[in-house]
Amino acid sequence: MKRKIAIIGSGFSSLSAAAYLAQKNFEVHVFEKNQTLGGRARQLKKEGFTFDMGPSWYWMPDVFESFFNDFGKTTEDFYKLERLDPGYQVFFGEKETIPIGDSLEKIYAVFEKEEKGSSIKLARFISNAKENYDIAIKDLVYRPGLSPLELVTPTTIKKVKYFLSNIKKDVYKDFKSPKLRQILQFPVLFLGAKPANTPSFYNFMNYADFGLGTWHPEKGMYSIVSGMVSLAASLGVKFHTGAAVDQILVDPSGKAKGIQINGEKISADVVLSGADYHHSETLLDQKYRAYSEEYWDKKVFAPSSLLFYIGLDRKVKDVSHHNLFFDVDFDEHARVIYDDPAWPENPLFYANFPSASDPTMAPKGKEACFLLIPIAPGIEDSSEMREHHLNLVLERLEKLTQQTIKDHILFCESFCVEDFIKDYNSYKGNAYGLANTLLQTAFLRPKLKSKKVKDLYFTGQLTVPGPGVPPALISGKLVANLISKS
Repeated sequence: MKRKIAIIGSGFSSLSAAAYLAQKNFEVHVFEKNQTLGGRARQLKKEGFTFDMGPSWYWMPDVFESFFNDFGKTTEDFYKLERLDPGYQVFFGEKETIPIGDSLEKIYAVFEKEEKGSSIKLARFISNAKENYDIAIKDLVYRPGLSPLELVTPTTIKKVKYFLSNIKKDVYKDFKSPKLRQILQFPVLFLGAKPANTPSFYNFMNYADFGLGTWHPEKGMYSIVSGMVSLAASLGVKFHTGAAVDQILVDPSGKAKGIQINGEKISADVVLSGADYHHSETLLDQKYRAYSEEYWDKKVFAPSSLLFYIGLDRKVKDVSHHNLFFDVDFDEHARVIYDDPAWPENPLFYANFPSASDPTMAPKGKEACFLLIPIAPGIEDSSEMREHHLNLVLERLEKLTQQTIKDHILFCESFCVEDFIKDYNSYKGNAYGLANTLLQTAFLRPKLKSKKVKDLYFTGQLTVPGPGVPPALISGKLVANLISKS
């Protein structure tokens, strides 16, 4: 008899685990509370426009390729990829932008133009970042976070100083231009912590950015979800949507025995939750929870986000697919996210115009615009604050790109803290999970395997290896390996 596995949630980590477990001959069922698969990577389709509601950056293409290769496939079997040029551009003021091109040579040139001698320092910085990337991918991220000894290898011992310094310190030591400093600190925001609190070792994200480039799957990031669902289904995985789990069932001996949906009990030999870790534990009786409310409250969470999905009746000039707006104080915005949680008065923001490079994302002659403002998780969310911040960033967008945008809005949908809680059961409405600080790395993160319930497992951005889409794919593989060995 095949062992039956019930997976809660259908985000990237759940889809990854489902495919690997089916490949290992388990009977796999995925239960998703929403009506569409993909978790946070859903799409919004409206009036001919298409928006990726969650992840919109395709970095670390090698990790995606490795996932599909494990099943004898390639990404090309499921979606078409394009490397963006520029990968993104950064706005520092009116007609003051720095493009991050699709080759190191182009990036060295823009750095040198901004700060004489910086290209040589950048080449050294990226060489080191590549070394760390290779160590991270080959030695560290595919380890399940069971023991501190996982971090101790002949290569990591040589890199110990990179765990004792931080990204901000390293960047400030080598680069004097405030603009270059901001660009080099930007990638670690994907890890969910301030650069001053992120170990230097994580400069491998700069190699992921400059070295491996920024890509776009045709028809959006949901193409990856579709590809993974198609792969999993071909391996026998069964998907159930509109299936909100209200309890994880445990027998008297302390073994997971299934789940309950709308009062209906569904038996399973193993339960795996790819839903929010904190929420997943609330589905258990108190005595079976491994982590207390106090534990979660003390953790450093990655930001939440205020998101806007806007349909425009005309094309926007002089913008790229991805655009960062760093025309305000970087440190001040970080302070109101991490130190003194509050709504930012002058927020940095990100603007995504997917239709700038992919015509499938908007009707001809029109533009899809996705805006993101990073905010502290758990802050008060109201329609007034959403409206106020929408006006703030649209005025800046108009000023910095020197064109009118507000007058061309066909519709605008928003998504914020309360929506993250309602749609994804996200702890405090966080968008990216648990930050990768030194004390929240590897074995110091919540465990893949329950400490209190036999045959109960977890996967996703609150556990190993951390936030982001590539780590989610890896998390699914790690937990599938643990389950298959149990």
